[in-house]
Amino acid sequence: MYLFRIFRSFLPLHNPIGFGASDFVVLALAALLVGLLLGTAYVAPYAQKLSHRTLACMGLLFGLAIVLRLALLPQSPVPIPSGADDFSYLLLGDTLAHLRLANATHPMHQFFEAVFILQEPTYASIYPLGQGLFLAVGQMVMRGPWAGVLVTSGAFCAFCYWMLRAWVAPIWALVGGLLAVIEFGPFNPWTNSYWGGFVSAIAGCLVFGALPRLRESARIRDGALLGAGLGLQILTRPFEALFLAVAAGIYLALAFRGNWRTVVAAVGVMAAALTVTLTQNKAVSGSWTTMPYLQSRYEYGVPATFTFQPNAVPHRAMTAEQELDYRAQAAIHGPGTDSASEYFGRLAYRLRYLPFFLLPPLYFAIVPFLPSLREWRFAWAVGTILLFALGTNVYAYFYPQYLAALTCVFVLISVQGLQRLRSASRNYVALLCGASFIFWFGLHLAGDNDLLAMTAYQSWYYINRGDPQGREAVQQKLAKSPGRQLVFVRYSASHRFEEWIHNKADIDSAQTVWANDLGAQENDKLIHYYPQRTAWLLEPDVRPPLLAPYAGETPVFETVH
Repeated sequence: MYLFRIFRSFLPLHNPIGFGASDFVVLALAALLVGLLLGTAYVAPYAQKLSHRTLACMGLLFGLAIVLRLALLPQSPVPIPSGADDFSYLLLGDTLAHLRLANATHPMHQFFEAVFILQEPTYASIYPLGQGLFLAVGQMVMRGPWAGVLVTSGAFCAFCYWMLRAWVAPIWALVGGLLAVIEFGPFNPWTNSYWGGFVSAIAGCLVFGALPRLRESARIRDGALLGAGLGLQILTRPFEALFLAVAAGIYLALAFRGNWRTVVAAVGVMAAALTVTLTQNKAVSGSWTTMPYLQSRYEYGVPATFTFQPNAVPHRAMTAEQELDYRAQAAIHGPGTDSASEYFGRLAYRLRYLPFFLLPPLYFAIVPFLPSLREWRFAWAVGTILLFALGTNVYAYFYPQYLAALTCVFVLISVQGLQRLRSASRNYVALLCGASFIFWFGLHLAGDNDLLAMTAYQSWYYINRGDPQGREAVQQKLAKSPGRQLVFVRYSASHRFEEWIHNKADIDSAQTVWANDLGAQENDKLIHYYPQRTAWLLEPDVRPPLLAPYAGETPVFETVH
């Protein structure tokens, strides 16, 4: 740490050796590259042997992704949920942890209205089950939903290697697994939130790994794994599951050989997942065919409709926060339906999301990958990317998790391109990815605030630091207060897209209940409903947030420290 203190200034004349920020970066990367070149030459024979041991490699990659993120906990602790998506998924996980698919409508539900959460006909998240299942496992088994996120992070890296074993040589599958750790490990937004894409990414690994194996051996086990991948995608991202199923069908039509029992196994497992989805629909909306998010669209107008449909019309009264979210989504959608120019303009705009799936050095692997398109299986893989891109483009919003099932395909393109580079070039490209990761990881691990100023320039890296919204300070103050708490949240007129209403599946038994401020007369009803709770008023739009004992219309505020 003393060394970092010496080099903490980025101004050349303010440190002992006259280096500026760029000098430190170049020197560090050069040192890392030299060290990695020497180290690679030593470990290469051992890595070659290890790459053939499938279970050992999967275990190594699973543990590496998790351990690297845990090592950063002193500087970047467990992520604080901070948005409507986070809270909705956490409600889903908590509901499943109570062995329910939905919760009964609360008698005072008007106080608990929040974005992406249904209050009627049941109290439930609007999202499919996939992500929530792992959050529930984390909550039940490891005492925290984020543990479930870490498990999916490690599992994706492990299954990415397993998938690549069906496409490339074992050593390159191991390289791909390590690239997955670097790209989608501790710094990835999916690792540091509660609404990430790893579950869908695992589903993609299962599908893209099982299909080539079915072509080679047609084992029932691989058919079941194919069905598990498609089923997991249905449980996680049902819309994109259509494209994944079509792509799998095309592959089987081109390459399937023989044993129809494998197809039966795949359909059987996929049908089980579909049955679970239909059961969730019935439990949440009361209809087997009405998904929770469709129920939300009918009631609140969100999520937005597809671009070939008119904007949704809400059918119930909404809070100011819900109204704001509806108007924002309607504006992104546009007042009418799509034109051809809008459709293709939106498609071109989305190219800027490519760096999420490919590190900058790996762009040099794209050109040498192109000759691989002469093989139909690689052409099919790229065609699947195109199918997803065209299909998801009928939705106005875009997040990388929409393409999460294709994450392993981007790793495959990277690895196949590296294979076809000359030996020296591919080594340098791969090592530059590793050196870049070690450099940034070292900065985060050091925890020096001056050095961490450079992390603002990391593309598509996100890891939580500090408490920028003041949520942890509010939570700590409430936790120190005796008894159970009731917090009325009063947004300002300038409030924008920071949801603070977040309750447990069993609201009445929670330590803290969060409620919309509906005015003194209405608030008194909830206070009388919870006579044993201490009432507070929170103004989250003040920086830092203001929290004080509730006093009707004339609160006396205290700054949260």
